[in-house]
Amino acid sequence: MTANGVPFLNWQKGIYRAARQRGPAALSLLTSSSSPYAADEETPDGFWYAYRAGPAGERDNAALREAHRLQVPLAYFRSFSPGRYLALFPVFVEQDDPYLRRVSLTVGEMRLGEPVVVDGVERRYAVRESRIRLHQGRFRSLVLPAYGERCAICRLHERRLLDAAHIRPDAMPGADAAVRNGLSLCTIHHRAYDQDLVGIDPDHHVHLSERLLEEQDGPMLELMKTFHGTSIALPRRREHQPDRELLAERFARFAA
Repeated sequence: MTANGVPFLNWQKGIYRAARQRGPAALSLLTSSSSPYAADEETPDGFWYAYRAGPAGERDNAALREAHRLQVPLAYFRSFSPGRYLALFPVFVEQDDPYLRRVSLTVGEMRLGEPVVVDGVERRYAVRESRIRLHQGRFRSLVLPAYGERCAICRLHERRLLDAAHIRPDAMPGADAAVRNGLSLCTIHHRAYDQDLVGIDPDHHVHLSERLLEEQDGPMLELMKTFHGTSIALPRRREHQPDRELLAERFARFAA
């Protein structure tokens, strides 16, 4: 990948500084889904990013530390599954900790075409947005393959129209990004499930709300009605099948 003729990413390197650039700071950072660095992790305010193995003054580590000293914006590519990355820009190195051999990264904003560091409430929103996007990408990459890339209700087999739906809503405590808290649903059934117009009981049966069953509103709704009382398609692996307690909890909300 290049910007104005200067490459800004090397898929083989975590810390990248182009040979053609003028400044001493890094241009981009990368964390693979199988990162060997335990320090590469999410935090409430952003991310920790580990130095490369070797002395703190080693070329790549020096470029990372210069990014902190100069407060230049970086592009950060963070993998949520093999071959899939979330690109974050701008990202700034907020702290440099030579003792623990890591830096802290915080997400900024683009304003009037310029990347800037944000503070306070703005930072919390920026970090929350990046964490949610990363979390959702990782969750989807786990749930959809478990269900054979099909909607559990209507069996639609078009990945671009499939979502990973949470059984226990993402905003609630204990809503783990685990396959057993997920359902592979097409976009229509996902929206209906989130709005409690469609429910799934602990025995995996589909229920439509009385409101939908009583309405007469064209062929799409009539097709949805045909799934009332049917069973969802389940993952083959038992450990990936939806948690019965979570289904019961969510179905109680639907029934109410």
